[in-house]
Amino acid sequence: MPDLNGPVFLCGFMGCGKSTVGKLLALKLGRKFTDMDEYIVNKQGMSIPQIFSEKGEDYFRTAETEAVRELSQGGGVIACGGGAMLKKVNADIANASGTVVYIDVDFESCYGRISGDRNRPIVTSNTKEELNLIYDGRIPVYKENSALTVDGSGSPEEIAERIISLINIVK
Repeated sequence: MPDLNGPVFLCGFMGCGKSTVGKLLALKLGRKFTDMDEYIVNKQGMSIPQIFSEKGEDYFRTAETEAVRELSQGGGVIACGGGAMLKKVNADIANASGTVVYIDVDFESCYGRISGDRNRPIVTSNTKEELNLIYDGRIPVYKENSALTVDGSGSPEEIAERIISLINIVK
């Protein structure tokens, strides 16, 4: 059973709307909003592409685990990076302290939002077809590691309202 008094962790593929929806959701719930990638960038003092190129993806993934652990102590709304909830330890920490919500958006919609984004190392180093394969591989893991799944079609406002409705149903 998710801890609805703890933080709400939003997960899903890059471009599914975690940050946009998360800001609205936090406002509606009267909670603090944190974008996990920004949190890591501020803590590390370098951009995500810099972290990937200078320290490697494994280092970044470890920084994500530290961020999940630290952010799980608050009651805010956290927009996780696209890969954060793929690591079982991260999902376990997040689910033990709060509620993980998977925002389910089709690949084409996500791709339309992320293509050409130079701040996403996984986007810049893969073709559309490769990204689609990554997407297909991640979906079952997002579903498995989330307490709730929300339909990510429609406006950010509609998605935030769906999350609130789901949380209220679970209560």
